Amino acid sequence: MAPLPKTFPLRNARVRFAGETNIGRKRQLNEDSYYVPGDMSLIIVADGMGGHASGEVASRMAVETVIGYFTETQDDCEQTWPYKMDGHDRYDLNRLVTAAKLANLRIWQTAQRSERQHGMGTTLVTAYFVDDFVCVGHVGDSRCYRIRDNMIHQLTEDHSLLNDYVRMKKLRTDEIGNFQHKNVIVRALGMKEQVQVEVTRDVPRAGDLYLLCSDGLSGMLPDEQILEIALAKQDPQEICSDLINAANANGGVDNITAVLAQVVPG
Repeated sequence: MAPLPKTFPLRNARVRFAGETNIGRKRQLNEDSYYVPGDMSLIIVADGMGGHASGEVASRMAVETVIGYFTETQDDCEQTWPYKMDGHDRYDLNRLVTAAKLANLRIWQTAQRSERQHGMGTTLVTAYFVDDFVCVGHVGDSRCYRIRDNMIHQLTEDHSLLNDYVRMKKLRTDEIGNFQHKNVIVRALGMKEQVQVEVTRDVPRAGDLYLLCSDGLSGMLPDEQILEIALAKQDPQEICSDLINAANANGGVDNITAVLAQVVPG
């Protein structure tokens, strides 16, 4: 999948990475894909959908396209074809947006050409650590959490039917667990020819943990349990394994992927 995790400099700190994926207890195929750094401080999680191996194809295509685009543009700050760069956003956020849009287009075009893969798609969540910032981009309901000062905060907002109902205040807190369509996402790569990508910037601090995960993890573990597991150990690879084991212990109804970025003093 990816080379052994490396550490990268970040201002007066360093970032080290780990990742793991698991088929879970109910699925026949793992349609999740992920990336931990080889040559750049970029991490990715993609959760494919479509069945008959199409979800696996879509998630792998998304990861490979984003990696390829970032590799091609490392030394070329003008390469955003075929999308116009937003002059209001810093360059690294534009790279995340363009990479995701390019992945969306390739998945959509592949699905249009192949009856077997028609309807395939994938979520995508990415985090790129550069200079003083981490740039986060996402489409769908795969999440990015930040753990800081013994608290957990979700940096992304799910593009899901459940979240739409919550935002419109059509569901009470006690109704969320029984919502019948909580696995329905309203935005994903490959659903349409064009896609809107959500991006945000955060300023990391030494001691921070950033967790990217598919909903096979976040759907099985409440935020409080994710926090408890993340704080229990120091090694990011052990934390990934413990999170996946806990998700499986809670049912493991979906594929489970966790990727961690740990900010440590430089």
